[in-house]
Amino acid sequence: MGTLMRCCLQSILKLVNSVIGMVGIGMVLYSLWMIRVYYKHPNVHWTDHSPPWFICVSLGLGVFVCFVSCSGHVAAETSNGHCLSCYMFFIFLLIAMEAAITADVFLNRNWEEDFPKDPTGRFESFKNFLRSNFEMCEWIGFVVVAAEGLCMFLSMILRALGPDHGIYCDRDEENMYATVPLLGNQVHQAPPYFADPLLHK
Repeated sequence: MGTLMRCCLQSILKLVNSVIGMVGIGMVLYSLWMIRVYYKHPNVHWTDHSPPWFICVSLGLGVFVCFVSCSGHVAAETSNGHCLSCYMFFIFLLIAMEAAITADVFLNRNWEEDFPKDPTGRFESFKNFLRSNFEMCEWIGFVVVAAEGLCMFLSMILRALGPDHGIYCDRDEENMYATVPLLGNQVHQAPPYFADPLLHK
């Protein structure tokens, strides 16, 4: 029963963690697209200018989110206490960063002044997209935060259960029975009989 419960928790954690991974992949692809558009400008050459801060931050966050997702998959697969602790710490950093940005946007009327100017205008277009699709972005943000919270909760449960030193979840029943020694079916052979040559003389 404990092994079945552990397998279910590991599978759910991997599934929910994949949502975070898809968000990270989307951020990386969006950043690469912005870099491509930026360097296609006739006045910009790739040897003279580096990408603006908004593109670099988006790419860095996307790579970090992908790294967190990979570490979560490893932690869910191994159920190691140290891996789960590191994964929970990374998730906590993401939630804290998202909470800080959200609080700054909603509580500070001049929140745009906290960010440096973006010469490419991508940051401005990103803000316009959020304003025009606020309800959809709100639901996406809610799903991402809920997935992060659920991942942390499942990681805490797996860490409390501890590592499983028994049977792995992906092992077939045939292999399980094959590893058990068939003690009851062992045939006890009689010791070999050696004839004494002196008795036959």
